[in-house]
Amino acid sequence: MRGLYDVLDKQDLGISDELYQLSKKEMLRTPFQKVANKYGFKQDAVDNAINYLVTGEVTSPLTPGEDYHYIKSLNGKKFIVTAGFYRKQTTKVKMLGIVDDFEELYIVDVTTSNQNKKDAFETLIKKHNLNTDDILVIGDDAESEIRFGLELGLSTFLLDPENLHPNAESTFRGTDLKGLHKAAGQA
Repeated sequence: MRGLYDVLDKQDLGISDELYQLSKKEMLRTPFQKVANKYGFKQDAVDNAINYLVTGEVTSPLTPGEDYHYIKSLNGKKFIVTAGFYRKQTTKVKMLGIVDDFEELYIVDVTTSNQNKKDAFETLIKKHNLNTDDILVIGDDAESEIRFGLELGLSTFLLDPENLHPNAESTFRGTDLKGLHKAAGQA
């Protein structure tokens, strides 16, 4: 996020520094355009940031979270569904070194598509002929992948280490991924 913050730091966002600091925390979990819209960033600043994001890529190795081994060791087909800028997301997964752990990386490209993660789930279910009773959606966004998973009748696991969504509906939840195998029926 450092590069994006550098771009934004040079812009007149039209908001207070306090709101900017709050928005930066949200950008860690929520697509940039949603955060910019929520906080009322000036359009010129948004356009400059999007120009940066569209061409940006991750070029340094990244390390998966310490709980990643719980995901890697799950049996069955695994998919990454993410939203953002195509180039940035593909290079991020590559630099994390986890590409081979997944059947497919599905990116809802916010610059070229009106899809959301629900559409992505539906596409993957059809494409791979998946049984919805065997699907567990794992995510940290209660208003995106968790909500859409529930709308499709899928089991969900909300990862909420900071208890940001205490009242969110989810089939399973945890502050870490230790309970993931149990939630997936693989304990």
